[in-house]
Amino acid sequence: MARPQQGSALAAALGLYRVADPGERLAGVLPQAAWRLDASSRTGPGEVRIRVDMLNLDAASYRQLSESCDGDGDAIREAVREIIASRGKMHNPVTGSGGMLTGIVAEAGPESPLGLAPGDRVATLVSLTLTPLQICDGLERWDGLSEQVPCDGHAILFARSIAAVLPADLPVPLSLAVLDVCGAPALTRRVVAALDGPVVAILGAAGKSGSLSAAAARDAGAARIIGVVPTEAEASLLRQASDVAVGLPSHRAVGLP
Repeated sequence: MARPQQGSALAAALGLYRVADPGERLAGVLPQAAWRLDASSRTGPGEVRIRVDMLNLDAASYRQLSESCDGDGDAIREAVREIIASRGKMHNPVTGSGGMLTGIVAEAGPESPLGLAPGDRVATLVSLTLTPLQICDGLERWDGLSEQVPCDGHAILFARSIAAVLPADLPVPLSLAVLDVCGAPALTRRVVAALDGPVVAILGAAGKSGSLSAAAARDAGAARIIGVVPTEAEASLLRQASDVAVGLPSHRAVGLP
């Protein structure tokens, strides 16, 4: 598929004009692949500006940051702060992943097709790796010891971005935990439902994405679910689900009654 041309309607809808490097922009490099985005607060006619109050780092990114910082919360916070400041988005250069956010719609451009209005509380359903983001509080309220990051700042959504308006009775931490990985269980359910009682193996089955995908597979009619996890601690958690078999790196699978 050819890259969208600068100035085209498709390029605008995908946010190509927010790619900060002129060379990348002229080459048609899209926001997710770009090294840096323009995260300025001006809101274009097809954009939506979000007042961000919480980031949710994806599990792979947070684990890598934690391991590289030896679990030091201050060092993790500084690493995240540096990534956002240098790239104009939360895009871990090691894992290539980001996460998602929640916040309040501050401004919606008149040509935005997202149907959002100022005051809506939303969760983004596109990755932080392609979302222009600027933080203005230095992440001072975050201790660096969890994936959920309270913050103050703004983010920009494009015409092709996706966001869900959150119900008033859905707590933000729960919204972040579930919606952060909503695509994986939805796809799992669709694939399993199209087959006749398949055996489903899930890598990382004790995590958010894995556990929700296991539940989706079970509900869609999987004959058996095998969860593959890297540690005995995660295996112990997974064994609490009586219809999941557990596989460890030693290739020893434990079938549960």
